[in-house]
Amino acid sequence: MNNSIKLIIAIAIPVAVGAISGFFTATGVESWFQTITKPSWNPPSWIFAPVWTTLYIMMGVALFLVWKSDSSDILKKTAITLFTIQLVLNFFWSFIFFDQHQIGWALVEIIAMWIFILLTIFAFGNISKLAAWLLVPYISWVSFATILNYTIWKLN
Repeated sequence: MNNSIKLIIAIAIPVAVGAISGFFTATGVESWFQTITKPSWNPPSWIFAPVWTTLYIMMGVALFLVWKSDSSDILKKTAITLFTIQLVLNFFWSFIFFDQHQIGWALVEIIAMWIFILLTIFAFGNISKLAAWLLVPYISWVSFATILNYTIWKLN
């Protein structure tokens, strides 16, 4: 498979996961989320789609850099497995928080996701420093989201 196809696939995977989880987010934001108490520093709803789209594209580029690398298969398999786990956790956070309205369980889940993002960054760093750095804005945003999730949980 040539690198152009790998790049398209690598970007399409997280973007598709984001689009599907965005369905749960959109339905929750438009209804239930409007009724709960949020901190004054809660970002406006319109900011999330462009931020997440950018992060998903950066995640895809990072995945591509790892996938196309000449590193050993065991390093790549480990890194891609960790990436997959954090991406699955990313998907389910939206479902738990926005669809199931389980703010506390979403907090537990996002902490697990944060840990797997960190592990992914380390694993990607063993293969490509650029791939690891491309995930830093992602873990930064998830760190902010974790604090926001915690605050919403405490307020409600």
